[in-house]
Amino acid sequence: MADYLTDKIRNIALIGHGSEGKTTLTEAMLYAAGHVDRQGKVEDGAATTDFDPEEVKRHISLSAAVAPVEWKGTKINVIDVPGYFDFIGEAMGALRVVETAGIVVGAVSGLTVGAEKAWDNAKKNGVSPMFIVNRMDTENANYQKVVDGLREKYGSSVVPMLLPIGAGASFKGVVNVLENKAYEGTGKTLKEVPVPADMASAIETAMEEITEAAAGADDELMMKFLEGEELTHEEILFGFREGMKTGSIVPVVAVSATTGIGVAKMLDMMSVYLHSPAGTKAEGVNPKTGDKVERTCDSSEPFSAFVYKTIADPFVGKLSLFRVCSGTITPATALYNANAEKAEKAGGLFMMRGKKQTNMTQLNAGDMGALSKLQYTNSGDTLCEASNPVKYAPIAFPTPCISKAVYAAKQGEEDKVFSGLARLQEEDPSIKVEKNVETTETLVSGQGELHLDIIRNKLASKFGAQANLNDPKIPYRETIRKKVACQGRHKKQSGGHGQFGDVWIEFSPIGDTNIDFEFEDAVVGGAVPRNFIPSVEKGLRENIRKGVLAGYPMVGLHAKLYDGSYHPVDSSEMAFKTAARIAYKKGCMDASPVLLEPIMHVEVFVPDEYMGDIMGDMNKRRGRIMGMDPIDGLQRVTAEAPMGEMFKYATDLRSMTQARGFFTMSFERYEEMPGDAAKKIIENAQKDEDEEE
Repeated sequence: MADYLTDKIRNIALIGHGSEGKTTLTEAMLYAAGHVDRQGKVEDGAATTDFDPEEVKRHISLSAAVAPVEWKGTKINVIDVPGYFDFIGEAMGALRVVETAGIVVGAVSGLTVGAEKAWDNAKKNGVSPMFIVNRMDTENANYQKVVDGLREKYGSSVVPMLLPIGAGASFKGVVNVLENKAYEGTGKTLKEVPVPADMASAIETAMEEITEAAAGADDELMMKFLEGEELTHEEILFGFREGMKTGSIVPVVAVSATTGIGVAKMLDMMSVYLHSPAGTKAEGVNPKTGDKVERTCDSSEPFSAFVYKTIADPFVGKLSLFRVCSGTITPATALYNANAEKAEKAGGLFMMRGKKQTNMTQLNAGDMGALSKLQYTNSGDTLCEASNPVKYAPIAFPTPCISKAVYAAKQGEEDKVFSGLARLQEEDPSIKVEKNVETTETLVSGQGELHLDIIRNKLASKFGAQANLNDPKIPYRETIRKKVACQGRHKKQSGGHGQFGDVWIEFSPIGDTNIDFEFEDAVVGGAVPRNFIPSVEKGLRENIRKGVLAGYPMVGLHAKLYDGSYHPVDSSEMAFKTAARIAYKKGCMDASPVLLEPIMHVEVFVPDEYMGDIMGDMNKRRGRIMGMDPIDGLQRVTAEAPMGEMFKYATDLRSMTQARGFFTMSFERYEEMPGDAAKKIIENAQKDEDEEE
């Protein structure tokens, strides 16, 4: 592949709702440019950017894949991003390294939730959006209706640029409004044709909208426009490019990825009007001094690159996908990881097209590539020169919202499963793997049930590790509600030395369940010898790990040792530990024991129209609404709810709000569990204990 200069590079991420045809469109672009001999179909598992076995099996994209398209002297780095909400983490990395977001919408479905989220994420990342209306060849396709919906939502910045000639089965070409030229066919059959007479009015209206938007992109043009002067064609083109660069102009193009109609003209538009990375600024810090550093996307600047994705391959090893933010890179470039503060040595420098790797001799500022076998580098890291260090902000991955306990399906394969999970976490940092110290379970957390299912399947297909995913154990607690005094007496005589320990202990609630246990020595007159009192305390501390109701840890317990007796020969530390255990079990059962459940602080963010559903659902989960307030155009509902009722909330919230809502959750405190709910937990614990026996 040719060595492209920065001003001849375009970077675009195709994002939007799931199943709107982003992967098929990427394939159509590759086919139009002659990079593939035939256009692969997603349903056949033959698409260039859907190469993972899980993607082939499910016919959906699961991870972002890059596919450079060489078109008329420019290199368009296309990143095909998954549309399903479980894989939103993939969009976060892609949007950090592109200038343009191509938001794909259907010619029938129009603006969807996924497209709305894509727009919001593009704007948050300072990426200029454009809309690609795909599937113009399908029945009931209506380009104008889609454009009207987009303009209604996002205002007059949305302007049609490629108008369709026909729709549905009669979709045969496009009109470029800026050129006022019409084109029909695809590939070798593509030809310029006279502009259809019946489209004159639509073209005139679109040109007026473009002219007004172009004038708004530049102060001088705006003054001229407001004074009633006519803008020249060159001025309109200048304003259009400036507006696209700042995001104040959002062009809309019409295509059919399946038939390829409109794709070549869309590539023309991208090569001419999408802004190159040349001159863009990237802000970071010097990792050694903490001073701010600004780098310009220019090949003459010191080298720096941002790693936006990692591919963990058990055969090839680790591949780090990056964008050159400044300077140039060759296979001989000395690499320094500013995050790990370590020198790196790469196995090779590549350009990726799907899974195909092409060796490169150099990549210039603004271009994208891959490095193999980097030891310390992860997604979100910065590579640079050791003598000119810079560290860019890491990728803000979404917080996982659903967790499962992961177990090896076969005994002895635990290491295989957990090392595989560690590798997958490198590939997808929106996964979180951690051990719950209390329940001893390893939890894997992700963005949804599909996400976790994919993780399990990838463990099997990539690393040969079979795993089971179960609902996590809930770390319940137990405590007591009243004060009781109880004797614990242990006496055993079986020839020779016997065992004897006798204690009287008063158990009472501390009143604060954040404190596990308090021990008070109130023995007078040597009823229990001093050397045995630590054994009593130790015996109690060991036994409160298992409560008397369902075996959960006991908390908020005060124990006062105030009396007892001993035998000068048979008493021992072990005997008094046993006596303490007897007193604990008898005393706490008589002290009105209760089960405590973890209560979570939940903040749910939803549009106004879903408030009623959210509040009703929260009540069903035994939740309490604590407050409501508007924030960033949404309503924030603050609530408290039991952890045990929230495991599948991510899935249910998505269903209730058509994926428009999201939530955050953190531990708040422990609270007494209602009798009916507690009864079920105690019964289940008893069953488990019986089965173990």
